[in-house]
Amino acid sequence: MEELISQIKKALDNNLYYLALLAALTLPDICGALSSEDGKATKQRYIEWFNKYVGEKYKGCLTGEDCYYFRCSFVHQGTSQHPKSNYSRVIFVEPTGTSNIFHCNILEDALNIDVRIFVMDILEGVEKWLREVKDTEVFKKNYARFMKRYPNGLPPYIVGVPVIS
Repeated sequence: MEELISQIKKALDNNLYYLALLAALTLPDICGALSSEDGKATKQRYIEWFNKYVGEKYKGCLTGEDCYYFRCSFVHQGTSQHPKSNYSRVIFVEPTGTSNIFHCNILEDALNIDVRIFVMDILEGVEKWLREVKDTEVFKKNYARFMKRYPNGLPPYIVGVPVIS
């Protein structure tokens, strides 16, 4: 999990906002699954995780349900518009484009969020969640199957080169 967080931060540091945002939006699903008995992601788990670990920063602006709808539209259709969302679209401002911060604004019927702040808020939520669950039996069971990076390969399959599996 730490490697995934690190790579998302590197994406932000290199202005790879699509990649950082796409990856960050999947984290509530992953965290919800890793801390569940059946190890599966669900809409309800996503919403509850977001509301608990990130939602406080977005009260009156972005709910777990709206974030879930945005995640669905972006991950599956490549759009910031979802018919069930409370907003017509989500507009992310890149911090390299201006010295001003545009964050948590409702513009007409659209939600405006600073992409760096949003991604970092999710990552902070993941780090807090991880501290809470890392020693639980449910997490340990599910994390054993989590996709990890193996810098020296994964014997007996591949040895000597980095792999992700």
